[in-house]
This record gives sequence, structure tokens and C-alpha cells, in this order.
Amino acid sequence: MPPIISAQGLAKRYGVAPLFKNISFTVSEGDRIGVIGPNGSGKSTLLAILCGDVKPDSGDVAVRKGTRLSYVKQISEFADGLSIQAVIEGALERAAVPQAERAGRSAETLGRAGFEDLELAALTLSGGWKKRLAIAEALVQNPDILLLDEPTNHLDLAGIEWLERLLRRAAFASVVVSHDRYFLENVTNEMVEIDKAYEDGALRVHGNYSVFLEAKEEHLHAQRNRQEALENRVHEEIAWLRRGAKARTRKSKARIDNAHKMIGDLAEMKGRTSTSTAQIDFSATNRQTKQLIELDNVTSAMGDRVLFEKLQFTVTSGMRVGLVGPNGSGKTTLLRLLRGDLTPTAGKIRKADPLRMVYFDQNRELDPDLLLRRALAPDSDAVIYQERVIHVASWAARFLFTGEDLNRRVGKLSGGERARVLIAQLMLQAADVLLLDEPTNDLDIPTLEILEESLLEFRGALVLVTHDRYMLDRVSTIVLGFDGLGGIERFADYSQWETWQTARESKQGQPRIAAIAGPAVVAKDRESRSASAGSGSAPAATTKKKLSFKETRELETMEQRIAEAELTLQEKQEALQDPAIVSDGARLHKASVELDEARKSVDQLYARWAELEQKKD
Repeated sequence: MPPIISAQGLAKRYGVAPLFKNISFTVSEGDRIGVIGPNGSGKSTLLAILCGDVKPDSGDVAVRKGTRLSYVKQISEFADGLSIQAVIEGALERAAVPQAERAGRSAETLGRAGFEDLELAALTLSGGWKKRLAIAEALVQNPDILLLDEPTNHLDLAGIEWLERLLRRAAFASVVVSHDRYFLENVTNEMVEIDKAYEDGALRVHGNYSVFLEAKEEHLHAQRNRQEALENRVHEEIAWLRRGAKARTRKSKARIDNAHKMIGDLAEMKGRTSTSTAQIDFSATNRQTKQLIELDNVTSAMGDRVLFEKLQFTVTSGMRVGLVGPNGSGKTTLLRLLRGDLTPTAGKIRKADPLRMVYFDQNRELDPDLLLRRALAPDSDAVIYQERVIHVASWAARFLFTGEDLNRRVGKLSGGERARVLIAQLMLQAADVLLLDEPTNDLDIPTLEILEESLLEFRGALVLVTHDRYMLDRVSTIVLGFDGLGGIERFADYSQWETWQTARESKQGQPRIAAIAGPAVVAKDRESRSASAGSGSAPAATTKKKLSFKETRELETMEQRIAEAELTLQEKQEALQDPAIVSDGARLHKASVELDEARKSVDQLYARWAELEQKKD
């Protein structure tokens, strides 16, 4: 059977520099293709070309006759006044779905997506629920191929997991532009990276993200070897040219022509393989105080809804706190409480004095009419960074902007470029505490890796909200998990929180209500939980056995054993960052297995601890 889509020799440019040229791209039945590449490499443009919204400068796109194609754009937009139901009905109408099938298909799709109140206005939904609605709008058309541009942006963790399950089980093919590394790992069976570093403009590998990384390393290693061999030959030819040929024979003239060709080939290869990355380095103050912020029985509510209650927590220097939970559970609210923008409903927040905090706003509010020059250097054509004066052009270059970019309006920048502008502004402020609310959206993978390194090296405290599970795993030293029902728990890392969530689902015999159901269900569930908790009725009597001598000794040593197991887990996590291990396939596999075993050991110890404590009580 021919491919669903076959694109050959695609090229597109905006302005002087081409986005890509001579790209070929096919999509066949069963393909789940992940597309990655640096910001500005043309990933979104490629999707728009495949679906027919944008015409390539050259090249052809052939779509198999009768193919139904759905496209979910990076920003989910809906017409004013449309309800959730109206959005879906419009999609069914455009897809010419028979009237008899519409009600059933609409109910099934919206139910699986977690929508309850279908009369809510689409424009009033949060970013995550708008994204769900956009995906549901695409799904209800029963596509043969689904194109998704950064679908995990604004989705909460449960929403991302919902989308992963959906794509893995789907009968249709999919092409996904994403920088979410765990999402790519869990969903894709083909990977494509668009980058001028590749001779063909792109590298395609059969397999998921980890398979792609191995193949990419092999490809780049072979490319480096070819470049070194070419450099050696060019050096020899240049030496020969400098000596001069005694007799200008036809053979020597051919050699001269070949030498010049090799010199040109080498220059082209060096131009392609030269890479630039953003230089991110947050500045910490020299504060010696260990305890920075203390939350004493803090409760926060919005109207009648309690986001979280009785939070007892201390932020200390060097701590890296990850906040996880469904959209609307209170993560951003907690950041704003720490910053002082909001006051708690109950409890107290005490801060070291004076405390310098730097805040990254997920809304990325920048004046769209402001020139990039003024956004980076508001007061002059220079900035002061770590007690050094740096010209704005040099400062811009640290964040991958050119001299020509300085006179661009901020409103014309991409999402990733705006994120880099905000990071540049934050870096000018020395901080005791970094408060980062979704800093990863729209950033490409190389920039994400640099950001992670900078956060790992930051000497102050960090409180981070992100749906990037890889970043949470790598950066956070502690995780606060919000359940969306007013509860908040403390975990050693993201994996432990995920294990807790799974166990909780199994115990309740139901999915994560706060994560995948609508707001009405969340409210009902919380009312039910509060009523049962506050009713005063005693639980059913159960027969409990006392701890044996052996179990008592085991309980006494449990905290020490957990501390040792967590130390081992940290060591295994750090081992995976060792370049010598990452570059060695056998050692990398062994280190990954050991990391999984260390995580299981910690989880088992916590489960056993809870079991012994329950038995003791």
C-alpha cells in the first residue's frame, strides 16, 4: 500500500535564511512519528505544509486519495461564543459525518477526553482543557492521520498520560512535533530530527527517542570521522598547492580542481556541523542563611474550593522543589503565595529577611510592541551581568539572537524565543529563590538541556512547576504532589509520586478524578471526601496484630535504610549524567537497570514502612 503522505524535495524560507531545503518526508499506516529540531528549524512549517495550509517554495506533497487528515495547532483557538458541544458539532459538520453517527461519536470522544459540562464556553477553559478540546475536535473527525504541534504544552501530567495512551492505541497514523522527551519515548515508533547539521537536512530513525539518540550518536561519530579525514586530505592538498607544481600538466590541473572542491566541501561541512546553544547561568546571592521560607499550616482556597490545606513545609538553600498535579490544583497559586502576590486563607508564611526572589511567569507577558533590543537591555545598549558590562548584541548572542534580530518586535518572536528573552531578563537578577512556572514550553531540546544544567548548578533554592517529567526527574530533589482535591503530599522524586498515584487509583478502583474528569466531578468528589472525613463516624472495627520483635526492630531501622536507599538512588541518577557512561551503550544499559532497581528498592521500603506504621497503630 502506498504511503498516506509522500513529500519530496521540500524547501521553505522566510526572509533571507532558509528554514529547510530538499527535505523528503513520508507517513505510512501505523507510523507514530516524532519530529524534533532546534527552534526555527521549520518543524511547525513542515506540519502546515503536510496538511496543505502552507505552500512550499519547491517540492511536492502527495496525499493518498480519500485520506482524512486532522491538524492540531500549537495554540488552541476557538471562536467567541462557541460552547464545547458546538465546537465538536462544527467538526462533525466539516467532516461530513452522517447525522445518525454524530451523537454517539461526540459523546464517546468528549467522554474519553474527560468533559462533563458541554455547555461551557470554549474560551473560558484553561490552557490544558483548551488543548484537550482541540484534540477532541480533531479526533471526532475520525482521521487517517493526525498532525499534532506541541500537544503537551499546557496539558497537565495526567492529560499527557491520557494523550500517550490514546496515540499508542490509535488505529490512525500520527506526526507529533514535541520537545517532551518522555512523551517521545513512550509514543513514537519513528523519529525525525530536522537540522542543517545533517547532509540531507534531516535524520530519520526507526524507533523511539532513546533508539534515536543511539543512532544519532553513531551518525555524528561517522560524520566527525569523515570531516577529520577530509581535513587531513585538505591539509595535504594545501601543502601541495603551496609547493607549486613544476609542470602544469592536465593531471596536475585536475588535482588543483579537486583540491579546491575538497576545500569547498570541508567549508560546507563545517558550516553545517557548527552548532550554537543558549548560555544560561542563573546568578545566586551569597546568602549564608539556610532556612529561606517556612510555610506553617498554610491553606489556600478559591471561593468554596480548597486548593490545598495545612501545608507544613520549609524551603532551604540548595533545595530544588518540583510541584506536580492536575491543572487547577494550586501549583501556580503556591508560587504566587511564596512570592507574596497572594495571602493564604489560613496559616502563615515566614521569609528570611531580606529575601530576593526571581519569578518566571508561565503567561510570558512581554510588551509585543517592544523592540528585542529594549526587552534585553531596558535602560541602555548594555547590561550588567555578574558585575560585568556586556553590550546588548553580545548579550543577545548568548540567547541565539543575531544583530539583525535586535530591531524585531517582541510580538513577532516565537514561543521559544520569548521564553529565552524572559530567561535573559531573569539572569540579570541575583536570587535566593527561583520560582519557575512552566519555563520549558516551546524550548527546544538543546536549550532544555542547558536550562537543566543551569538549575542543577544554581546555589540558591528552586521551586519549579513543569509538566516535563524528564526535567522533574533530573532536577528536583523533592516533589510536592497536589491531588486536586485539597490534599498535598511530599515525595522523594517524580517516580515515587507516580507510584503513589497508581496505588491510589488501584485502591479507589477509579482513575484520577481530578486529572481526567471535569471540574464538576472534582467538586463532587471533594465534597464526598470532606463529608466522610468530617462525619465523626468511626471506621469499621478491624482486628490488628501487634508488631513482632523482628518487625519492631525493622521499623526502628527503617528511616536509616530509606535514607541509605535514597542516597544510592541519587548516586545512580548522577551516574546517568556521566558522559563516559552515556557514550558507552553497554555501561548505559547497566546504569539504567541499576537505576530502576534502586527506585524499586526505595518504593518497596516506603511501602513496607507504611505497612508497619499502620500495623503499629
